[in-house]
Amino acid sequence: MATVLLPRSLVALFAGLERRQEVEGATVGEVLDALDALTPGLRDRLVEEGPRLRRHINVFVDGRPADLETPVAPEETVHVIPAISGG
Repeated sequence: MATVLLPRSLVALFAGLERRQEVEGATVGEVLDALDALTPGLRDRLVEEGPRLRRHINVFVDGRPADLETPVAPEETVHVIPAISGG
């Protein structure tokens, strides 16, 4: 199982959701689908039509930039990070 670390801002939107999750999936897209099965609606916060990651969401697999097709090995860590902007 891959380890997924979610941002606190996302966790705050779903009662009972833990920041650290262990899920199965061969790609980032499958990992997000597995998370959505546990917490319905979560994938919609991260993925838009296309499908593709929302513009303000960054995903890294063991420190490497990733998209929905990026492979995820069982021992890898997936970080979901919201983009930070401001002026």
